Amino acid sequence: MSNLPVKERDAGMARVGSPYPVAETVRRLEVVLAGKGIPVLARINHSAGAAVVGLTMKPTELLIFGNAKAGTPLMLAAPTTAIDLPLKALVWEDQAGDVWVSYNTPQYLQGRHRFPEELIANIAGIRGIVDAAVQA
Repeated sequence: MSNLPVKERDAGMARVGSPYPVAETVRRLEVVLAGKGIPVLARINHSAGAAVVGLTMKPTELLIFGNAKAGTPLMLAAPTTAIDLPLKALVWEDQAGDVWVSYNTPQYLQGRHRFPEELIANIAGIRGIVDAAVQA
């Protein structure tokens, strides 16, 4: 993959290139999260689910993570935030074989749910988590 890491924002979603396969990128995300004491609440392998019903899908996994100390204040300020929490990182392979990590930006979530701007800091760490996981 060229120009790693590639970052772009599209409708509130950040996309960061990974030099690792999907499974390794997810594993690295889990290691970074564990090092920060952030629990992984679910790991969903969408491509495995597709295979169960006879469909083929490029490797795609969703990692759901977070903690109540960071997320609850956002949901108290704006209850609709609960639809987007806990935080999620989607690790996926595109048609060219490049691997990406996508996530909703904290600024997008703040704009969508209108929680106070000072609470962005509660979820702003997602960028550093993803960047650390994709470092070569």
